[in-house]
Amino acid sequence: MDGMGKGTKYTEIRKLTDNRFLNLFEMDALDNKGKPFHYYFASRNREEELPLKTGEVRQNGIVIYALLKEDPSRIIMIRQYRYPLDAWLYELPAGLIDGQESPHQAAVREMKEETGLGFEPCTDLDPAYERPFFLGAGLTDETSTSVFGYASGEVSRSYAESTESIEVLFVNRQEAGEILRTKRVSLRAALLLTMFINAEDEEPFGFLKSKTP
Repeated sequence: MDGMGKGTKYTEIRKLTDNRFLNLFEMDALDNKGKPFHYYFASRNREEELPLKTGEVRQNGIVIYALLKEDPSRIIMIRQYRYPLDAWLYELPAGLIDGQESPHQAAVREMKEETGLGFEPCTDLDPAYERPFFLGAGLTDETSTSVFGYASGEVSRSYAESTESIEVLFVNRQEAGEILRTKRVSLRAALLLTMFINAEDEEPFGFLKSKTP
């Protein structure tokens, strides 16, 4: 396959694996002097939909910033076993966008699957905070979109997949600070917990409202 666009720094890409959720690609890349070398990256996108080919920023997954509706001083967290670490990680509920789902629809489904809770996304936030952002471009072209809202109901694991080991937590600001200081935490959760700790009780999503006219 030919490289695309002015200034392209690769000549060919090969898909090395065939997995439903994630695949490894090998790129014949060029350094700043035009010297060829091999570069490897992982992608959740189909080969013909790789962002480096289409120029588009695709929505791959979501992470959910969910406050407990009956007590917005608490945020929903999960403690999940992660196979690559062989350890438990503190995270926020998250998952992949299926098919033609919107990020809000994916968040409602993933919250139910991972925690059993219902989820009501906020719809009046500055769109800048709900765009897809890249997770780690040195390794993958995967993006994640943050979805904000309120969770309610009873915790249940009856919707969970057998490969997921998850504990659901209702965390207050003091507990969130302790988790940041002492626990293994995903980067997405760490950044959003920082927002949570500094949010105002009177308007818990006020920091997400547009500050410009």
